[in-house]
Amino acid sequence: MMTQNRSEKGLSGIEGKVVAITGASSGIGAATARTLASSGAIVVLGARRSERLTELVDELNAAGGHAIGLQTDVTRADDLVALVRAATDQTGRLDVLVSNAGVARVAPVADLDVEAWNAMIDTNLRGVLNGVAAALPVFRAQGRGHLVTVVSTSGLKIVPNQAVYAATKNAVRTFLEALRQESTDGVLRTTSISPGYVVTELNDWIPDPELRARAQESMRSIGIPADAVARAIAFAIAQPDSVEIGDITIRPTVQG
Repeated sequence: MMTQNRSEKGLSGIEGKVVAITGASSGIGAATARTLASSGAIVVLGARRSERLTELVDELNAAGGHAIGLQTDVTRADDLVALVRAATDQTGRLDVLVSNAGVARVAPVADLDVEAWNAMIDTNLRGVLNGVAAALPVFRAQGRGHLVTVVSTSGLKIVPNQAVYAATKNAVRTFLEALRQESTDGVLRTTSISPGYVVTELNDWIPDPELRARAQESMRSIGIPADAVARAIAFAIAQPDSVEIGDITIRPTVQG
C-alpha cells in the first residue's frame, strides 16, 4: 500500500515521468507501480487480470497518485500498441516502458511440455519484443525513452528444470544488449533487472505439484519482497537521461 507521501519517499528524477508497466496487477509490477506513483510518476498499467488491475488503479489514485489501467496481454502486439497509445493520448508522451510480464513453467525438458515452452516464449520473449515495437517509435519521435526489462537470475545461473525459462530470459538479455549497441545516439536507455527469489505469484503456475511446492517453499523461506526490486527499478529510472544503468542483479543474500 502507498503509506508514505512523496516528500518522504519520492526520488528526484521520477516525478512527472510517464511510465507504462506490464504485468502490473501483482508482484513486481504492482510494487513498481506503487513505488513510482508515490514518487510522482504517472503510471499506465497493463495486465491480463482486469479486476485486480482496476483495484490497483483505484488504490493509487485514492492515495493521490495518477494511474491509468488497460487490460493487456503482452502476447498480442495490438495490446502493447494500445497501452502505449493510452499513455500518449492521456499525457502526450511515454518516458519509460517497464516490461515485467512473465510466466514460469518449471519442469524437466524430458517432459516435452511444448505448450508450456510456447507460453514462456510468447510471454517472456515475444511479449518484450511486442513492447519494444510499440514503444520505440514513440521514443524516437520524442527524442528520448527508457526500456526497463525484468529478466531473471535464472539466466545467469543455469539449473535443472528451468531450461526453457532461462533460455527466454537469456534471449531477452541478448536482444537488449544488441539494441543498446544500436542506440548510442543518446535517445534510448536500456536497463535489465535480474531478480532472484522474490515473493511473487510466479511459481503458483508451475503445473507439477511437487515442483510447485518446492519452488513455493524456497520463495517463502528466502525470498525478498517485491518492493525491493521496485526500488531498484526506480533507481534506474531516476537517473539523468545521460546516465544508463545497464544491468542490476538483485537477490537474497543467502541465494546460491
